Amino acid sequence: MDRRQRLFVHRIGIDHGRMISWRAIAAATLLAAAAPVLLAGEIPPDARRSGYAFMGADTRAMQDDDTSNPGMLFVLDGEALWAKKIGSADKACADCHGDAQSSMKGVAARYPAFDKALGRPVTLDQRIILCRANHQQATPLPYESRDLLALSAFIAHQSRGTPITAGDDPQAKPFVEQGRVLYMQRAGQLNLACTNCHDDNFDKRLAGAPITQAQPTGYPLYRLEWQTLGSLERRLRSCMSGVRAQAYDYGSPELVALELYLMSRAHGLPMETPAVRP
Repeated sequence: MDRRQRLFVHRIGIDHGRMISWRAIAAATLLAAAAPVLLAGEIPPDARRSGYAFMGADTRAMQDDDTSNPGMLFVLDGEALWAKKIGSADKACADCHGDAQSSMKGVAARYPAFDKALGRPVTLDQRIILCRANHQQATPLPYESRDLLALSAFIAHQSRGTPITAGDDPQAKPFVEQGRVLYMQRAGQLNLACTNCHDDNFDKRLAGAPITQAQPTGYPLYRLEWQTLGSLERRLRSCMSGVRAQAYDYGSPELVALELYLMSRAHGLPMETPAVRP
């Protein structure tokens, strides 16, 4: 790494630290001002809205037009991966599941789903990783890798417009409750819970960005801040860092439970993958 590169990396680190610090200060200020009305309570089902409802016209237009939505590039990559034979089994996803437009319709709306063999719920990303290892005898894809995001986006895209049903399985109920407890639990140096922003203060703004209800209808989604597609787990970890809490590892039981609760909380809302957010 030459001197210019070192200076660039150093500057990026400073700017990133300032950005996180600014957001933390903004969060504390917002919630301190709203302290008298911070009565943590879940949003009634008939009042729940997708993050799309909180976006500006430009962001909505980008999501609505598949030729302008950058997340569709990942969907196209996922379509190619779906048909690609890999691993020592020399199998493609399509060899088992056929045409994704029919076989995968409604699937992502059910995830995270309870896996009887494992005795716990797994996310869609984890299901892809398991299928790849068990049925294709291929190397598991790392979390947040482009290929995993592309496959997840392609599969979830087949459910666009389908109502979310995650958490309906009775065997998943204890894990939904675990996620609900985590969602309500204060954490980090700022001593904030998910509910303090997304139930008590939605429709306000934090550091210039709208606070939504945290309804995960469009993951994996393209976030303009990231300039790429990202999973719900990436977003959750970012929020944890924002309140100065230790983020759970990708694929951890806690993140899976949180994702399951959030998806069950969005019950009945239509899937939007790939969504676009600021």
